[in-house]
Amino acid sequence: MNASPNGPPNLLTTLRRIAALAAPYFRSEEKWKARGLLAAIVALNLGAVYMLVLNNQWYARFYDALQNKDQAVFWREIVYFCWIAAGFIVIAILKFYLTQLLQLRWRTWMTRSYLARWMANHTFYRLELARYAQADAGGHPPDNPDQRIQEDMQLFTDYTMTLSMGLLNAVVTLASFVGILWSLSGAMSFTLGGSSYTIAGSMVWLALAYCAAGTAVTHFIGRPLIGLNFQQQRYEADFRHHLMRVREYSEAIALDRGDKVEHRQLDLRFGAVLRNYLQLIRKQKNLVAFTASFAQASVIFAFIVQAPRFFSGAIQLGQLMQVNSAFGRVQDSLSWFVDNYDRIAVWRATADRLTSFEAAMRAHAGAANALERAPADAAAGLRADGLTIALPDGTPLLADASLRVAPGDNVLLQGPSGSGKSTLFRAFAGIWPFARGHVRMPADAMFIPQRPYVPDGTLRDAVAYPDPASDYDDAALRRALVDALLPQLAGRLDDSDAWSQKLSGGEQQRLAIARVLLKKPAWLFADEATSALDEKAESTLYQRLAATVRSGGGAMVSIAHRASVGAHHPQRWTLSPAPEGAAARYRVRTEAEAITASPADTDTAAAGAAA
Repeated sequence: MNASPNGPPNLLTTLRRIAALAAPYFRSEEKWKARGLLAAIVALNLGAVYMLVLNNQWYARFYDALQNKDQAVFWREIVYFCWIAAGFIVIAILKFYLTQLLQLRWRTWMTRSYLARWMANHTFYRLELARYAQADAGGHPPDNPDQRIQEDMQLFTDYTMTLSMGLLNAVVTLASFVGILWSLSGAMSFTLGGSSYTIAGSMVWLALAYCAAGTAVTHFIGRPLIGLNFQQQRYEADFRHHLMRVREYSEAIALDRGDKVEHRQLDLRFGAVLRNYLQLIRKQKNLVAFTASFAQASVIFAFIVQAPRFFSGAIQLGQLMQVNSAFGRVQDSLSWFVDNYDRIAVWRATADRLTSFEAAMRAHAGAANALERAPADAAAGLRADGLTIALPDGTPLLADASLRVAPGDNVLLQGPSGSGKSTLFRAFAGIWPFARGHVRMPADAMFIPQRPYVPDGTLRDAVAYPDPASDYDDAALRRALVDALLPQLAGRLDDSDAWSQKLSGGEQQRLAIARVLLKKPAWLFADEATSALDEKAESTLYQRLAATVRSGGGAMVSIAHRASVGAHHPQRWTLSPAPEGAAARYRVRTEAEAITASPADTDTAAAGAAA
């Protein structure tokens, strides 16, 4: 899905991509403010060019006054210059402020728009699944959406405004000064092959030839920068992402003594950053060497060409300086591409990354979900018909399964690792895109993953997640924590911390159970929800969960490997390997069987109830 950053640059394609990214904001609900700010910035740029024209005219009068030693004209022109300078300063300040304001508003709108689409319809989850599937297949999925939303959008809005206004300035300046330069430069005569030729507006043609040659050489030298900048953004994001993962899994890495391995992994990623950056430096060195030489040569180019006219007395010092100033403005305008090539390379790379991200989000947002999921009556319970589930790479796990859970049932789902137990739950929840069939799910249902998400912030927000904490009073929040065997946290509702780092795995699982006890859903789906707990705590909490769903007239379906969990689930589903030649790897065997707890389990349950 990514654009090919190393392919031949296509100016028209690049401009179309940039226009497609930029246009939505200027057609959005903020369009009049955006267009008004843009119009004001354009007017200020035109005003700045007008100031340059006045400044060019001033050059002739000022230097003629110096040559003629005319003190009165000298001081009059000094005052006139102060007015020009004051106007230029006011325009520069207003242009800077309004440009920054438009960039800020534009970035804000784009970021919120992309965030809304990224978070809608589980697109963030689908993109990650697709990324791993495409990576396994050797594809090039959109990487690091966090970097694209945070950094690329800032770069895109910044460079789009800076470069587009710079190009506007260059075009208007060229239009304003080319006539001045034409009238001042005079005709150039020469003899070739025995014939005499005269070229009017010689400095204009020389400026065109000078800048055309410079642009061609710049493009030849700087072309590799486009691909290198694209890769640099990717390598930087990969390095930053792995740093975040080390911080997130710091305890597990420390317990596994994995610091040396992670150090090597970080060093490998940083090495990729450095290698690519060194290539960037080498290419930029060549580009800077040429552009610096090109700029320095342009300083004396007009003086050299016009020197014979000046020393012959055809023009005065003021006119010579005016010609040099006009040539400089025309040359600067025509050299805009030369001067901004490295920034254009970053701009194009950023636009390519955002375009591929946009295409990926659009593809997943518009993809039809083959799984038909509808709400079910509480009395009907869960019904799944013709349920077929595959892995992201297309490998079928289950085919044409039919499952039922009636109110009052407590079902234990078991099977070998990798058989698709958690994936079946994801299909029930409606988040697995590689499933088809029909699922009718009661509305009042909650899912507990094996590794629950615990947001940073106050503890009350973590317990109530994803609901607002204000929906529950403090007494209910404390009661849920105590019932989930977290009495030590009941008095810390207003404490703010990185709870995923501070709480153990078992405490995080109990916090997820506290959410269930707080919200009291009728239907519960628990995926290894107590795998980090001891059997006594597990038995106590399962009794309380079963009582919660029973009071709501619902049911509980659990995934667990421990036999002791079976004491709380009279029914069992088993995922077992399908016969050879079947349509999928596994099949679901359902059976209603009374699971009698062993004496040890009974003692554990009684002890848990007493606790």
